[in-house]
Amino acid sequence: MAASLASLSYSTKTGAQPLFNRYRSHRLHPSCLLPHPPSIGKHITRCSRKQRSMEKPSALETSDGAVNLKVDNDEEETCELVNRTEVLIDSVEAHLLTAVKNNNETGLILLSDVFGFQDSSTRDFAYRVACNGYNVLVPDLFRGDPWSENRPESEYEEWRRGHDLNRIRNDIRTLTEWMVDEFAAAGISKKLGVIGFCFGGGRVVDILAADKNGYFSTGISFYGTRIDSVVAGDVNVPVLFIAGDTDPLCQLEGLKEIKEKTGDGSKVVVFEGRGHGFVHRPETPEDDRDAEEAFSVMRNWLHQHLLRGH
Repeated sequence: MAASLASLSYSTKTGAQPLFNRYRSHRLHPSCLLPHPPSIGKHITRCSRKQRSMEKPSALETSDGAVNLKVDNDEEETCELVNRTEVLIDSVEAHLLTAVKNNNETGLILLSDVFGFQDSSTRDFAYRVACNGYNVLVPDLFRGDPWSENRPESEYEEWRRGHDLNRIRNDIRTLTEWMVDEFAAAGISKKLGVIGFCFGGGRVVDILAADKNGYFSTGISFYGTRIDSVVAGDVNVPVLFIAGDTDPLCQLEGLKEIKEKTGDGSKVVVFEGRGHGFVHRPETPEDDRDAEEAFSVMRNWLHQHLLRGH
C-alpha cells in the first residue's frame, strides 16, 4: 500500500526539516510521506459536529427532477485529526489539509470566494471536507490581496480588475501540477477534483476547460459568479452546480445553459429560498439546514466521481 498522504502535513513549525524552498516549486522530503504521531499542537484540529435534527428534509429541485436526501436525525459526524500545512509553490501560498487516519488518498483543490483563502468560513469548510478523508489544497488566489469588507464597495470592480484571470488560472495550474507530482511520488494515481465558492465557483469551469492533461475527474461550483459560458463547452467531465433560487449573483437560467455545455452527467441542484453564499456562510437556521443538505449532495458526488472506479 502506498504511503499515507496524511503525512504531507509535516510542518516547519514542528521543528521538522523545511518542506519548501520559498523561491521555487518543491518536492516534499521523503520522510513527509510517512505517518507521524499526532503531536503538532495547533496545526492539528479535531473535526466533530452534530448536525441539526432534520425530520423533514426538503426535496431539492434539480435540472432533471427532484432529489430526495435521506438525513438521519441528530447524526453525529466525527473524524480523526486533521493536519494543516502552509506551503509555498512558485510564490503562491496555500494551505494543505489532510486527514490523519481516514485518508482516502484523493485530492481536492478548493477555490475561495473574494475574501480569500485565510477567511474563516473557507477554512472551516476545508477542514470539514478533509474530515471526510480528502487532501484539500486551498490556494491564495489573490496573492495576499483579498477583498475586504472594510473597503468601499465603489472600489470593488477596480480591485477585481487588478487580479488577472489568466494569472489566477496559471497559478492554479502550477498548484495542480505540484499536487499531481506529489501524488505520483507517493505512488498514488487517482485524479483530482476542484471545488469553488462564488468567485472560485466561477473559476471551476475555467480550470476544467483548460485541463488538457485530464488531471480532474469532476468539479463542484457553489453559486459561481461570472462563469465564462464560452469555455464551458471545453469541459469534458461532469460538474455539479449548487445554487439558491434567490441569488442575484448566480442566475439559474444562465447556470442551466452552462450545465448543458459541460461534460455528460453534469447537474444543477437548486435550493428554494436560498441566496448567495448560504453553504459556506449560512446566516439563518434555514440556511444552515440547507447547507447541511448541500454538503451531503457534494459528499455523495465526490464519492461517485472520485472514489468509485479509481
